Amino acid sequence: MTRHIVTGIDIGTSSIRIVVCEYKSGSKVPQVLALVKKNSRGLRRGYILQYEDAVDSITEALREAERVAGVRIKQVILALGGATLESKVIEGGVIVSRADSEINSNDINRAIEASEGGLTDLANKSIVHRVPIAFKLDGRKVLGRPEGLKGSKLEAQVLFITYSSHHLKDFLSAIEAAGAHVDDVVASPLAASFAITTKLQKTAGCVLANIGSQTTSIIVFEESLPISLKVFPIGSTDITNDIALGLKIPLEEAEKVKTGENDPAAVQKKLDEIIEARLSDIFEFIENHLKRLGRNGLLPAGIIITGGGSGISDIEDLAKEYFKLPAKVAVPAVAASSRNQIRDSAWSVAYGLCLFGADMEAEESLGIKIGKQAKLNIIRWIKELLP
Repeated sequence: MTRHIVTGIDIGTSSIRIVVCEYKSGSKVPQVLALVKKNSRGLRRGYILQYEDAVDSITEALREAERVAGVRIKQVILALGGATLESKVIEGGVIVSRADSEINSNDINRAIEASEGGLTDLANKSIVHRVPIAFKLDGRKVLGRPEGLKGSKLEAQVLFITYSSHHLKDFLSAIEAAGAHVDDVVASPLAASFAITTKLQKTAGCVLANIGSQTTSIIVFEESLPISLKVFPIGSTDITNDIALGLKIPLEEAEKVKTGENDPAAVQKKLDEIIEARLSDIFEFIENHLKRLGRNGLLPAGIIITGGGSGISDIEDLAKEYFKLPAKVAVPAVAASSRNQIRDSAWSVAYGLCLFGADMEAEESLGIKIGKQAKLNIIRWIKELLP
C-alpha cells in the first residue's frame, strides 16, 4: 500500500526547516515523521546569492530529513518568501457567455483572467497564487460564489501573489540539484496561516506577522480570505545586532539575551529600550500597511505573531500596546494542530506546507485551486529552462 507522505521545505536566510508528515486513513491530523533544522548558507533576505553553498545546505537538510523520517524524499512543497514576494488586488469583468445568462465555472475563470490582464508590471515576475476575494454581478456584490446565478456582466476582484521568476528558478534548480522535485510552491505567509490561524480568526479579520531573521512578512485576512500580503526588509537579526552594539556583547550572547535565555539584570532598562525601539520599527511597517488598506485598528482577531522573532520576551504586550489590538504568539495553535509535536512557531511555514499539500478543501476555500494548473505550468516552464 502506497504511503501518503508530504514534505514541506522552508528555506530561510538563517536556517532551512523541513517537516515530513504522513497522512493515514481516517486521521485528519498528520503524523510528523521528521523535524529537521539546518543552518542555511548562500542566502540573503530570502533569496539565493551563492548557488553552490545553497545547494550544499539544502542537500544536507534533505539527507538528514530522510534519515530521521526513514523515507526517501522525492517530492517537496517549497515555501516562497523574501523581499520579492508581493501582492496586488486587480479587478476585471466579462460578459456572461450563456444564452440563459446563468453563471458557470467558465465565466468565473474568464473574469479571473480578465483581472490578470490588469497586471501591468509582470516583467521578471511569476504569479504563484490567484485568490478571488469578491465578485460582482451587474454591479452588485455577490455573497459567496456566483456560479448558478443569472446576470449579464460578471466582475471579479482577485488577489495576485507574485514572486521573482529569477529567484524562483534559482530555488527550483537548487532543490533539483539536491535530489528532490518541487511538486508545488506556496507563499510563506499563506503556508504559515494553514498551521496557525483558525477559521474564526480569518473570518473576523486578523493579520499574521512572521518575523524572520532578515525579513518580516504579513498576510491580512478578512471574511476568511487573504486580502493582502507584504514583506518588509527588517527582521529579528536587526534586534540582535542592536543588542550586541548597545550592550557591547558578542552576537551569540546578544541572541540569548533577546530570547530571555540570559538575564542581564544590571542593564534591563537599556535592553528593554533597545528591543522596543527596533520592534517599533517593525510594527510601524505593519501599521502603515494596514492604514493603506484601511484596516488599522479594525481587525477584531488582532495580530498573530510567528517566526523565529516571536520568541522575544514581552512581544505580545508590546504588540498589544502598539496596535491597540489583541495580540498573541502562535505557539499554542501550532502545538495543538500537530499533536503537540511542534511547540515552536518558527516551524509554522514548513508544517503549513504539509497541511496545504494534503488539504484540498483548504485550496478550494481560498479559491487557489482555480489557478493551480497555471502555476504548475509556470513551474514546468521554468524547469525546462534549467541546465
